[in-house]
Amino acid sequence: MPLDHAVRMFHQQADACAQLGSPLSAALLHRAAEDIAAGGPCADAVAGHQDAPGPAAIALRLLGAVHALVLTGRAPDLAAHYPSAGGTFDPAHPDPAWPAFRAVVAAHLPEVREWMTRPPQTNEVGRANLLITGLLYALGGADFPVRLYELGSSAGLNLLADRFRIESPDLAYGPADSPVVLLDAWRGAAPGWLHDAPPLRFAVRQGCDPTPIDPLSPDGALALRAYVWADQPARFARLDGALRLAADTPPRVDPVGAAAFLRDVRPADGALTVVWHSVMRQYVPKEEWARVETELARLADASTERAPFAHIALEPHRVGEEHRFLLTVRRGAEPRQILAEAVPHGLPAWTVTEAELGPVG
Repeated sequence: MPLDHAVRMFHQQADACAQLGSPLSAALLHRAAEDIAAGGPCADAVAGHQDAPGPAAIALRLLGAVHALVLTGRAPDLAAHYPSAGGTFDPAHPDPAWPAFRAVVAAHLPEVREWMTRPPQTNEVGRANLLITGLLYALGGADFPVRLYELGSSAGLNLLADRFRIESPDLAYGPADSPVVLLDAWRGAAPGWLHDAPPLRFAVRQGCDPTPIDPLSPDGALALRAYVWADQPARFARLDGALRLAADTPPRVDPVGAAAFLRDVRPADGALTVVWHSVMRQYVPKEEWARVETELARLADASTERAPFAHIALEPHRVGEEHRFLLTVRRGAEPRQILAEAVPHGLPAWTVTEAELGPVG
């Protein structure tokens, strides 16, 4: 695919970063797009990677590659503009960061190109807000332990979601001393079933990922931090808290594809079996996802009152001309329910129904 496609993807991701509260990332990606069009070092960095799976994946990979160099002290001039490394950035005057960014790409081109082979893996723990919401809805007040199977787990941090704290003006759920606090989790009132809900009990926490990240290794922790946008300290704080929890209870993530992972999963008597995933479907080839859907249908058909199954997902859906990030839950063979909408990183979320949205793809 020609580089003009990369230019479009970089501009699109820049606009998304601006909407999601990262003016530094937005400014750098717009300038990087111009540099690609002009045949500069950013064009050399992304050449051959234009077909990376996922919308604007190459833009996120370039941001992550440079951020990793900043976080490891190899780009001090750029670090002066990166809040994640103690620097400062003025959204009203974004241009001073660009020359340093471009110089880093040019000076570290082999390292940047090696990083471009990595799939973006943020393992955004803010999405656990929706996981907990879906789990409590799926339980429907039943006192079942949860057998949680996560697809596309990355480092598996959201397998520890019950150990996070969710807070909104009308809601406080989860351990009060948790190092992960999901602040301002709900825009407007939180769903009624979250109020006075008992703590969740887990019998199984297991995930899969074709290329899992070890959150306890220095390289794994660096990769996770590098994919957080450098001017979003709240996301860094949540990630650091989740890494501390993972050090106490290392998540299990099998290095296998989603369909193969589900093949041996069966509903179990006296427990709620859950398959969960968040913002990963776009990275899965169509043929693989068709096999996943076959396994999900098998589990739904096997669901019973004593051995229930639920499929919980936070994924983008086409609604009109937009892609909206929706929390959906399907209990057994019942129809899919749309419970909430959220920004891509999970915070905040708000309740919504399919009737309010109109046709959802």
